Amino acid sequence: MSTRKLSDRSRLAILSPAECLRLLGSVPLGRLVFTYAGLPAIRLVNFVLDDDTIVFSSGQGDKFRAAERGDVVAFEADEVEPERHVGWTVTAIGHLSVVTDDEAAALRHTLALHSWMPMDEPRLIRLGIESVQGRRLVPWGRVA
Repeated sequence: MSTRKLSDRSRLAILSPAECLRLLGSVPLGRLVFTYAGLPAIRLVNFVLDDDTIVFSSGQGDKFRAAERGDVVAFEADEVEPERHVGWTVTAIGHLSVVTDDEAAALRHTLALHSWMPMDEPRLIRLGIESVQGRRLVPWGRVA
């Protein structure tokens, strides 16, 4: 059995779902990709990983309405070192939902989630990850 890592056509290393989740949990910022007025919208959010779900705060705006509708969205986070030409990117797909007030109270005590922006009446939003994929940019000398 080969121990060689899989790579895609661009020779980026393909990450396992477990590695994708580990990496998602290692960064504080990501991008939520959703539909707004029939067009793609991208919003930067600070978040935490709670097992296999992404949790973030939102005011009563576009992200909140997408969660109320249960929209299917994408979420992307990455970390890149431009000087060394290494890094990774992970994309998660799933449905948004609004966290109930009771569950939100419990989560606020157990998760290190703090909004980076002041908000009126912040609510917690959950992205239930249904699929996740990631790629790692490796140094050219290590490309198989």
